[in-house]
Amino acid sequence: MAKDTVFQKKQTLNCRGKLLDLSTPVVMGILNLTPDSFYDGGEINSIDAAIEKCSLMLEEGAAIIDVGAYSSRPGAEDISEEEELKRLLPYLKELVINFPDAVFSVDTFRANVAEKAIENGASIINDISGGNDEMFQTVRELGVPYILMHIKGTPQTMQQNLKEGKILNEVIMYFSEKLNKLHKLGVNDIILDPGFGFGKTLEQNYELLKAFEQFRIFDKPVLAGISRKSMINKVLGTKPEAALNGTTVLNTLLIEKGAAILRVHDVKEAVEAVKLVQQFNSTQL
Repeated sequence: MAKDTVFQKKQTLNCRGKLLDLSTPVVMGILNLTPDSFYDGGEINSIDAAIEKCSLMLEEGAAIIDVGAYSSRPGAEDISEEEELKRLLPYLKELVINFPDAVFSVDTFRANVAEKAIENGASIINDISGGNDEMFQTVRELGVPYILMHIKGTPQTMQQNLKEGKILNEVIMYFSEKLNKLHKLGVNDIILDPGFGFGKTLEQNYELLKAFEQFRIFDKPVLAGISRKSMINKVLGTKPEAALNGTTVLNTLLIEKGAAILRVHDVKEAVEAVKLVQQFNSTQL
């Protein structure tokens, strides 16, 4: 890929007054407050542990901390809105107090949870569901950046009865329709996420990875979340615990293909990948 096709377009997100420059890819660190996430479920079981983990990710170079209290792994338990808020808000409040300059996103598909998280210091909504009218109205009213993801089904159903075949055109049409609704509401700070692993076969995941640069047609930043997922493990015969090397390989490909945000469990390695690709592309022959 020609060096001038990567890190070229200047894109800035206004995260409640904190400007986030995406002209160079940034890393979003995952902070799961769930007991049953596919890789690190139950790891953060106290506010002190959350503060320690957040501190480490920020030191390693995370530009965003993505806080989630509802597990979206395939077949995860569907918890109530009350339980999600009970898990989320005490932690989020303490994180915002301890790291006032950090940018926090909230990983939720519920408009009320998103609203309460923004009221308590989060500044980006990361919605795996692709949104609905209630969420879109909430985003408009809150005026914060919104991550729009493609998913087929729900976390409980998305890996059941998967349909083979090409998926790129379906994802592009999905984004076109959703963006049209959001733009009509006046929402413009939107990040796209093709939703690797969310209702897709192995082949479809790699189709989207290979065609990743095509999402640039929307002129929006694109997020890639492949960290330790089954699209790595099924190829390598590994488990999530042993998928860091595979994650770094695919993240490097995604940086080259124009990813603006890498959502990862392992911040240090992702930041290093960004720096090395940046050095490679800036070197003159």
